[in-house]
Amino acid sequence: MTDTNAPASGAALNENGHGEHDDAAAEVVMPPLNAGIDEERAYVGALYRRLDQLREEARTQLAKVRSSGAVGTMQNMSERDAFATMYEDRLAQLNAVDDRLVFGRLDLETDESRYIGRIALSTESRQRLMLDWRAPEAGVFYQATAFDRQGVRRRRHLLLKRRSVQGIEDEVLDPAMLEEGTENHGDGALLAAVTARRTGQMGDIVATIQAEQDRIIRADRSGILVVQGGPGTGKTAVALHRAAYLLYTHRERLKSAGVLIVGPSSTFMSYIERVLPSLGETGVVMSSLADLYPGVRGVEESDQALAEIKGRLDWVQIIADAVAHRRRTIAEARHIVVDGVKVKVTPKMINRGIERAKATGKPYNEARATFVKVMVKEIADTLEDILANRSQGNEADRSYLVEDVRNAAQVRVLLNLCWLPRTPQALLEDLYAKPEYLAAVAPQLEDSERQLLRREPGAAFTTADVPLLDEAAELLGELDETAGREEARQQAARQKDLENAQKAVENAGPQLEEMGIEGFLDAEAVAALNAETGHTMTAAERAGVDRTWTYGHVVVDEAQELTPMQWHILMRRCPLKSFTAVGDTAQGSSPSATTSWKQAFAPFIDDRLRVEELTVNYRTPRNIVELAERVAEANGLQTTQLRTVREGDYEPIIETHHQAEHLVAAATAAVAAERQRLAEGLIAVIAPEPLVGSIRESLVEVYGRRVGQGAGSMTQDVVALSAAEAKGLEFDGVVLIEPAELLDEAAGKVGSLYVALTRSTQSLRVLAARDLPAGF
Repeated sequence: MTDTNAPASGAALNENGHGEHDDAAAEVVMPPLNAGIDEERAYVGALYRRLDQLREEARTQLAKVRSSGAVGTMQNMSERDAFATMYEDRLAQLNAVDDRLVFGRLDLETDESRYIGRIALSTESRQRLMLDWRAPEAGVFYQATAFDRQGVRRRRHLLLKRRSVQGIEDEVLDPAMLEEGTENHGDGALLAAVTARRTGQMGDIVATIQAEQDRIIRADRSGILVVQGGPGTGKTAVALHRAAYLLYTHRERLKSAGVLIVGPSSTFMSYIERVLPSLGETGVVMSSLADLYPGVRGVEESDQALAEIKGRLDWVQIIADAVAHRRRTIAEARHIVVDGVKVKVTPKMINRGIERAKATGKPYNEARATFVKVMVKEIADTLEDILANRSQGNEADRSYLVEDVRNAAQVRVLLNLCWLPRTPQALLEDLYAKPEYLAAVAPQLEDSERQLLRREPGAAFTTADVPLLDEAAELLGELDETAGREEARQQAARQKDLENAQKAVENAGPQLEEMGIEGFLDAEAVAALNAETGHTMTAAERAGVDRTWTYGHVVVDEAQELTPMQWHILMRRCPLKSFTAVGDTAQGSSPSATTSWKQAFAPFIDDRLRVEELTVNYRTPRNIVELAERVAEANGLQTTQLRTVREGDYEPIIETHHQAEHLVAAATAAVAAERQRLAEGLIAVIAPEPLVGSIRESLVEVYGRRVGQGAGSMTQDVVALSAAEAKGLEFDGVVLIEPAELLDEAAGKVGSLYVALTRSTQSLRVLAARDLPAGF
């Protein structure tokens, strides 16, 4: 049967994965070299009309696929599922790139002009309208300079608001064009982007990527690439654009494996979630460190010393020993009763069963099935010998004994005593709750450290527990002993359905022959008619719920904060060791924070580490940067000296208060003052953890629903955050509360305070009741 939902035979798939027809539409006229804003608006309008046309075609094809229902052979249904997924993905991509679809134009020495946008577009007759920003031919838009023009005469920025061209800005690289009367406007597009009002959602920088950023974005995917950069250098933006670039360049290789993006918190993940869709990529898996283990959302670790202990690589051995410790022999022979018969089980029998199971090489829970099978057979054989001796000459069939042994209560108790099935959660809870168990498997920890780990079962798992759960899951394996049986049951049911369907086809044969349609039905088609068709999951959806999924590339933000155990489980997620890690060693605030990238990766790789550095601060004004660097240096923190692109319109303000209890009211008043000073924008109050709740309550009394709380709250006008929550984010104005207490929270590490001081794009106000740290 032919799939009527596939692209027509006379059509071809273009660069966008869409069927193009041979009927040529009217050609779109490229604006001339001296085009003004009206001509650019006309061309941009044509691009949007083509975008709308492609959307409508994708909707039509998707509706056609969906309306066909579950008919045809299994192959045809599989093909329809594939086409449905293709059209769904395509439609999602086309919808995501609507805002500022096109942003640049290149005029070349060859008299050719190229428009650069979020995706590639061409007419039905294959006339190229716009290049995808990731295409090799588009690279010169970001790389060309007046000293190395790379064949570019002029780079034009199209300044759009939604679909409307608001202005054009030219960077003339060929002096001959200046003589023709064209002005060179320089870096206006970049400055407009970095000074624009913050919305609480990170925006892409695709229109203003700078040469040093572009070089990193387009770097080879092999090995581990570390992007080191101070505050405001665009590390996160570079990482996300690099993910989009790799997905474009290595589409076939990464489509099935996928790309994982890991960030420090759910607030941060909410902040960046729209960037990749706006770049035309919708199939990436995004996860905070707390969510890396499916089914568990880790809470913050209240004690940083405890987080450091749990972050050590020692836990690889501790967890392995803890799993092995759950396998136990018996000190002496035991007698168990099966159907009224007493059977002797010896240590030798138990040891033999354990060794047979261990020899399979399977994880703990899966190897247990072998142990149970061996032991049940040995006990059944012993029982059979006892019964045979009691009734010599009786040759009765005793095959039922195996099932009797398996179901005997005392047998189950004994086998569980020797090899108890375990979940990762239960294993970790036992370690924390039973001091003797932890002491037996973790001699490398100090007594005081083991005491710090002590907690009762049922307590919430923390972000620091997530790697330990993952490690335990790797060694324990699946707990469900019926998983294989269920798969076998489904296969048997499927075979039965096919047999029944074959009989139905044979019975209907004579009738179909009389009607002249013999051969139309087959057993597969009939079985498929009665089968339930579920949602076909994308690779990203499957990966998000599968702990064992391995990715083609992993991007890690705020990488300086990761513990060795967190790196350990991420390395397992990507066996090819293809990583992009972005961070700043000066911004580390946790006890496990690295001060050396080489040292951080030494346990996992040999020489496949490349470090690139970003040196320009685009976000933070010079006057705020100078204050932050002065405070960092005065407190012993070595930072990267950055070049800043602008001076800043507002000098930092420092307020001292005599009483700490006045700080909450002062913070609310400071927000009002900042809102008046900036006229508009997103204001953040960054405070010590104990004050955040009180400050939020005070702000809500004044600003109501305009105050954001928790993950996903960044689209409000005012937010109150801890220094840890503010990591990686940016705001128009920042009110910083009690810097000395922020230092205390981080046990004297200056990175947290340095981060808080550099979150603002416009203004900074510091409030303190205690003595200010050195440097202020």
